[in-house]
Amino acid sequence: MSATLDLTLDLLSRASVTPTDGGCQIVMMERLTTAGFAVEPLRYGVVDNFWAKRGRGGPVLCFAGHTDVVPTGPLEEWTSDPFRPEIRDGVLFGRGAADMKSGLAAMITATEAFVREHPGHRGSIAFVITSDEEGPSVDGTKRVVETLKARGERIDWCVVGEPSSERTIGDTIKIGRRGSLSGRLTVHGTQGHIAYPQLAENPVHTFAPALAELTGRVWDEGNEHFQPTSFQVSNFNAGTGAPNVIPGELKARFNLRYSPVQTLDGLRSTVEGILKKHGVRYTLEWYVSGEPFFTPPAELSRAAIDAIRAETGAGPKLSTGGGTSDGRFIAPLGAQVVELGVVNATIHKVNECVRVEEIDALHRIYFGVLRSLLT
Repeated sequence: MSATLDLTLDLLSRASVTPTDGGCQIVMMERLTTAGFAVEPLRYGVVDNFWAKRGRGGPVLCFAGHTDVVPTGPLEEWTSDPFRPEIRDGVLFGRGAADMKSGLAAMITATEAFVREHPGHRGSIAFVITSDEEGPSVDGTKRVVETLKARGERIDWCVVGEPSSERTIGDTIKIGRRGSLSGRLTVHGTQGHIAYPQLAENPVHTFAPALAELTGRVWDEGNEHFQPTSFQVSNFNAGTGAPNVIPGELKARFNLRYSPVQTLDGLRSTVEGILKKHGVRYTLEWYVSGEPFFTPPAELSRAAIDAIRAETGAGPKLSTGGGTSDGRFIAPLGAQVVELGVVNATIHKVNECVRVEEIDALHRIYFGVLRSLLT
């Protein structure tokens, strides 16, 4: 059994449903300390994080990831205990196997191997690890980055261990992500008897033309790296449940996933302009869970591509698809950011799994990135 697989099994056996860490970070911190890192636990509220660094000065190559996992879902649908990892026919099953404890293990063992081979490596190696990526993402990487920024800490390159691959290890890496802007909308009407509509104001009817325009709108065409902006309603509720009562208000939740061709102010003003145009009386609260980021192909992506090609014989697709990641908090430090990990086909699903061979391949890819950039 490889050191990377052994560590993956250890991490998977620790129940760490967000924001619980389950002792995973202690294991990682102890190993990094042994490898010569200065390790600093950073706990904010109920969230465990740590910052670790080895070396002096730049360039700084940082590995970032999370120890928390999503809930298991129905236990009866799992073929084995989600927190008692099992290997069957070369496939490792367990909650977090792909997202992203195998990635964490590969980061650690690749770094250990690199430091043994190159104890006097140039620059610095760092780690930002959190237990708040699958949750609100308030007291995790975001807070750690705020602390680092206040200290004047530097990150030049960041490899986020999210499961970026689609069919085979290394076939896709993420070089950016769309932004996420959510709205909590209340449309105000006047409740009344359904037989006397002239004495009431139905917020569903008022909102319907605006909703049609919002959902039918072509927000943009995206660009060569990003998909077009999309508007989606995630929740919609109105009425008392009685068949003869016109509702007094409507509540809706919606989300805009947007590319850098848009701005937050522009999106907000467009949405509110459409509501006002259709005479909607409303209250609207806005939430930004992440702004878009993009890393143009440069040293980090070239190092990742070369390491993948050395391992698999093929180059990866460069993508900005999918949801948000903690890379959105690290990119504003001025860092080049890529997401590189195992196949993501089973993440967040019952019977989450990863092929054992992918875990060791990821170790070698991370080692290749370290060697390319810091020797």
